[in-house]
Amino acid sequence: MKRVVLVTGANSGIGLSLCERLLTEDSQLHLCLACRNMQRAEAARSALLTSHTDAQVDLLHLDVGSVQSVLTAAKEIKDRYNRIDFLYLNAGIMPNPQVDVKAFFKGLFSRNVINMFATAEGLLTQQDRLNSDGLQEVFATNLFGHFLLIRELEPLLCSAYHTSRIVWTSSSNARRSAFSIEDTQHRNGTEPYSSSKYASDMLSVALNRHKNSQGLFSSVICPGLVMTNLTYGILPSFFWTLIMPIMWLIRIFTNTFTLTPYNGAEALHWLFLQKPESLDLRAKYHSLTSGLGTNYTQPRQMDIDEGMSEVFYSKLLELEKAVRRKLSEENAKKEAHKKYLNDIE
Repeated sequence: MKRVVLVTGANSGIGLSLCERLLTEDSQLHLCLACRNMQRAEAARSALLTSHTDAQVDLLHLDVGSVQSVLTAAKEIKDRYNRIDFLYLNAGIMPNPQVDVKAFFKGLFSRNVINMFATAEGLLTQQDRLNSDGLQEVFATNLFGHFLLIRELEPLLCSAYHTSRIVWTSSSNARRSAFSIEDTQHRNGTEPYSSSKYASDMLSVALNRHKNSQGLFSSVICPGLVMTNLTYGILPSFFWTLIMPIMWLIRIFTNTFTLTPYNGAEALHWLFLQKPESLDLRAKYHSLTSGLGTNYTQPRQMDIDEGMSEVFYSKLLELEKAVRRKLSEENAKKEAHKKYLNDIE
């Protein structure tokens, strides 16, 4: 039976590289690119079919930052497929990044340069905003939309007849210090990206605790430092022109500078080949590239508190109820208004 694989954020960068690697590994799988920009998704599909002419590649419109889009896409997925073997949760945003330029250049010529690039600690902040659902945009896109998608797809993911896998694209920027259980959406902070990525690490641990017995297993990866559209948006283009030679030089001495999307997708691809029973479900699997250019995957323990992850999971369930209730009320008002307009015509 063909395996069904769905990838969010699949139209460029790590997501597209993952799709290319998966089709190279298994040309018979049924691949679905779940993307917000359908024009770019179609271009990605065409590129994949150019190198894999017989591949089965579907497109799905999905904006994980929109509750309605997630619900609509989930319904379409359930109409199309009767199972999902792999759900790669790769879509993410880092809006309006701001860099402390002074700290950047100070760190660039210090012994802390590798850690600075790897974690952006003390270097990078973002300006978040509310989305149309009243949620913080980064939290909604990087975490809650994916959580809601999982909840909607449980009939396909949780089965007594086969195991299913969820794989989160996290980050080395996922730091416990950036997350607050009292402010899960990071309304009052300046590091929403780091907070959301740590939250996805916690959610993966909680999902395993609640869903492993139902055949669903969750894993987390870190792609390393990869040059993607998200990365290039952090600094002006001329900065990258200046520092890229330095970064390629540093790569000789560290394995976390994967740099290319293909290399960054190493752990995502590696997990595709593993049995869930063989994995450490509290580890984050890192894509690494040696100074000689060899790609490999290495697990590293995550700094996760079991109690906090359980509280967070409960808070997400409560938020899900509130969001569904609000959406239902808004739809009811729209229907009532539509009926009123029809009645007075």
